[in-house]
Amino acid sequence: MKTSQFFKQKVKKQRRRVKQVAAAVDPALFFRLGVPVPTTNEAARRMANDIAEKLKLDLDSYLSALSSPELAMPLKNAYVQLLSDHSTSERPRTVVKPSTSIVVETQPSAYPTVQPMKAALYFDSADGFGEWRILIGTNATKKLREFRRSDGNKFKIVVKKIKELSNGHFSDDNQKRLDGARSGVPIFEAKMQRDLRLVYQIDCVPDHNGEIERQAIKIYEICTHTQLNRIWDAMNHHLSGKGKEYIQRCTYRNPPVHPGDKVYLPAVFPPEVHDVVVKPLPLALGDQEMDQLHSLLVLDKYITFSQALINGLIAMKDVQHVFELSPQERKIVECTTSCYVLGRSGTGKTTTMLFKMLGIQRAWQLHSEGSGMPRPRQIFVTKSHVLATKVEEYFVKLLDSLSLAGYTLDELAMLKSRNMYRGLVDNDDVPDAQSGIPQRYSELEDHHFPLFLTFDRLVRMIAADILNTDHPGAERATRLFARSQDPEVLDSFVTYEVFVHRYWPRLAHLTKCLDPWPVFGEIMGIIKGSEMSLQFDSGTLDKNTYCSLSSRTNPTFSDQRECLYALFEAYSRLKRHHQHHDIADRTHAVLKVLLGGTPLKGPRVDFLYVDEAQDNLLIDALLLRLTCSNPEGLFWAGDTAQTISAGSSFRFDDLKAFLYRIEVDQASHVVRERAVAPPASFQLAINYRSHGGIVNCAHSVIELIARFWPNSIDSLQPERGVVDGLKPVFFTAWDKDTVRYEQFLFGTSDSHIEFGADQCILVRDEKAKEKLQQQVGNIGVIMTLYESKGLEFNDVLLYNFFEDSTMDLSRWRLVLAAIDGVVEGYKPCQLQAPCFERDETRYVGLCRELKLLYVGITRARKNMWIVDTSDKGEPMRIFWTSRSQIQICTPETDVSHLAVSSTPQEWAESGRSLFQHKRYTQAMHCFGRANMPREVRVAEAYHFRELARATIGIALPSEQCRAFAKAADAFVSCDGEAPGEKLQYYRAAAECYVRAAEDRKAADAYLSAEEYELAAKCYRKAGIFNKTVDVLKSHSEKMSRESADELLTVCRLYYCSKDDEKPPSSLFSSLEEKLAFLETYGLDVALAVLYESQGRYVEAAELHLSEACCEARS
Repeated sequence: MKTSQFFKQKVKKQRRRVKQVAAAVDPALFFRLGVPVPTTNEAARRMANDIAEKLKLDLDSYLSALSSPELAMPLKNAYVQLLSDHSTSERPRTVVKPSTSIVVETQPSAYPTVQPMKAALYFDSADGFGEWRILIGTNATKKLREFRRSDGNKFKIVVKKIKELSNGHFSDDNQKRLDGARSGVPIFEAKMQRDLRLVYQIDCVPDHNGEIERQAIKIYEICTHTQLNRIWDAMNHHLSGKGKEYIQRCTYRNPPVHPGDKVYLPAVFPPEVHDVVVKPLPLALGDQEMDQLHSLLVLDKYITFSQALINGLIAMKDVQHVFELSPQERKIVECTTSCYVLGRSGTGKTTTMLFKMLGIQRAWQLHSEGSGMPRPRQIFVTKSHVLATKVEEYFVKLLDSLSLAGYTLDELAMLKSRNMYRGLVDNDDVPDAQSGIPQRYSELEDHHFPLFLTFDRLVRMIAADILNTDHPGAERATRLFARSQDPEVLDSFVTYEVFVHRYWPRLAHLTKCLDPWPVFGEIMGIIKGSEMSLQFDSGTLDKNTYCSLSSRTNPTFSDQRECLYALFEAYSRLKRHHQHHDIADRTHAVLKVLLGGTPLKGPRVDFLYVDEAQDNLLIDALLLRLTCSNPEGLFWAGDTAQTISAGSSFRFDDLKAFLYRIEVDQASHVVRERAVAPPASFQLAINYRSHGGIVNCAHSVIELIARFWPNSIDSLQPERGVVDGLKPVFFTAWDKDTVRYEQFLFGTSDSHIEFGADQCILVRDEKAKEKLQQQVGNIGVIMTLYESKGLEFNDVLLYNFFEDSTMDLSRWRLVLAAIDGVVEGYKPCQLQAPCFERDETRYVGLCRELKLLYVGITRARKNMWIVDTSDKGEPMRIFWTSRSQIQICTPETDVSHLAVSSTPQEWAESGRSLFQHKRYTQAMHCFGRANMPREVRVAEAYHFRELARATIGIALPSEQCRAFAKAADAFVSCDGEAPGEKLQYYRAAAECYVRAAEDRKAADAYLSAEEYELAAKCYRKAGIFNKTVDVLKSHSEKMSRESADELLTVCRLYYCSKDDEKPPSSLFSSLEEKLAFLETYGLDVALAVLYESQGRYVEAAELHLSEACCEARS
């Protein structure tokens, strides 16, 4: 019996050894060579000899070719010298561009040695796992994290089961088909405990090098047996829509590793492009199941089950992991040239940008050990402070996950030190000195990179260096970009809001039938911000040039150019009179210095990433380009369909042409060591935010814009969702005066419906928002379309968009021209559209209306409701109906209520997100629903400040002061929790007190904020010199020496000129110092009094006698 037992154990061990050896064989290597996997030792030996012989012949031929004199010297000059330059001499190069006199000192950099590596972002499987690559989704990872915190035994069981699957153990318990179909792509369950299941499929994904496709295991859910539902039939159907080849690759199995055993190796296939065809769902799914399918296929991200993931789960660290990219996204990340990435909202533009940054950073880490290679200087630039902050935080979490797999923690600690949570504060209020980033561009060092900045912050840093130059425009450029709390400086900047409220009424005699938004865009984007404006010393197109612009490339005001230019001239006169400046003035001021021969101080960056590029002027692109030394290190991403920022008239085609001319001009003056590859262009068309029902409706709006205004938007391939979903619901045929209409939407007066934390009501503007709030009360998050940009919600209700439109019905009827054929229920005369070509300028405003409509629709992830009963909404409703892209809801339609409930935690999360986007009234509502009174008070204080700022230049000075004093008092009453939070509130209070002309309170607040120099200056301004001296005595070491000396001198002069006030004892350190001061400033009366107090009567008498003689002579 014992012998039999021993024999069985020995056989089992041998089998395990066979399996381990077999699992170590990678069939992909043999596949690339075009040879079969050898099955015996003899076959393997013969194959090795054949391969070695072939390699020897190839090597001989290459060495023979390289030894020829015709090739040896050119190759040495082209490559060997280049490597030695980077590795040893590291000599700086001076690049001079005669045409513009740009001089840039280029220090040794990581370019061109560090390039994106294909393998840099991809993890190997966890230690002890097998050949099957495991991809695990967001929901399953979340469940594993819960098990790790609450049930360690379950955590171990799940990890053990995943390990079994990775080794190809496909027993009956491990691979039981879950979906009801017996065809298509199977969905499996693996049993772990009595009621615990793991749901997965055999997928087929590209290998890391992109040369082959390999079978992998994709884990969707970890759930109980009772939680399994019909969703997996729908999943099967959706996956089967990828085509016959995909189904065959997912269902194919290699022969078992050992005959009769159920252990398999993953199969490999040649790469193949699959046409994804999403079919309609075969099952009538409920809302909950539809949401689940949308989450699994669209919202969930799938990451490799790596050692870094396991370590993160064990350590319970809140990190982010690199997830699986689509083939198109992977091409962008692995692109080694400059590139342009265009894609609509939610298509993953920022993700590809971030992953490329991370890949280059990791490639440097892998190369840098012992080589002394400089760190790649990478910089991410965007207009939005919120976006820059979010991307940086995500990058840090990704870097954290990399550190768990063996990265050094020093890099992570450095980044964390400048990304600490600052609490509930406006990040724009945080002084530059407190951000951990230098205030001058020239002071940037390697450890500051990668860097995430707003465009304004970057140019402030450049301008700070320019201040030290003798160029005549340097001081003005710095003043325009300086971050100052001086009210005069703050009020001198012309935003669109300032243009509308302070300039537009004064231009009324020239603005007949014109909309301020396109006018401001034409002035900023074309007259002042276009490429052609750089040819003029004034930085603006002259009248003749502007009026001669092609109507094809610049159609917006082609018939009103003279009127527009007159408007621009009037605006410029008013701006000069008030000594104001705008965004174009700022950029031109810095460019004039740099293009005038003043070099950019400090080394330029190796890689530049510009996100939401459409929010910039074209001249901003030149300024950004001047900061990058690498012509192949530029990454521009954006979407001109989202250009609703006033002042932007941007197209990517214009950007491409502009930058091409810059590169050609530079190349003509610079001898490069190698040819520069042209930039690549990519389009992202798969929407990862919303389902097909919303995406299709939004894309129809894009089609309308492209049809009538093709030059106002970039032409992209049609956008599509991953899965289908509910079409937007259009409420129509309701009588807006009936009680039932209001009750259905918002509830009765005594029981209002409460919308949830992830739901939003969008209205056109502030006026419409105030009107709705008065009508229905505080029922949920209500915001304008402009406020919603950059945000997204599960459900969106677009309220009275058409009714509040400035476009009348006759202009909205233009969209009917895009309808092909007849529409059921409508007569041909009802579908008649006006002639666009007859008066194109009449419909200019409709282009902006459609862009606003697009932004509104694309804020929704799951449900979109359009509520509008006006006649102006009828043309769009007919247009969508003709394409079957909306559902119509009438009073007779049975529709469930729109609102859903949310937990306090969900309300709190929504409140913080809205606060960071400066949506303070909406944040107040969320914090109130979460029962967070402190956060409500903080958001209210910031809201009061917004209201106060809106009074500048409009209300009476006394009203402005009252508004700022109210905001200041609110800030003082706010409590802080996070480190430094309370200091920021005091600082904000002080700035508001300054605007309210309450200098004493401003000084007290600055003192509490530990802003000692500003506190001392405010005490001096308020005439409270004893407090000024106290601050100087206690905190002079924390102030600039120049300011401290100046303030001390003023205080001394004040007290020395007053007979009735006793000076503080700390005013002078000694009697001799006081005597010297009085003599230096000729304060003879005070000096005589001092002599007398010290018993030095002879000197006092002589001083009095001298004074008397002087008076007698005069």
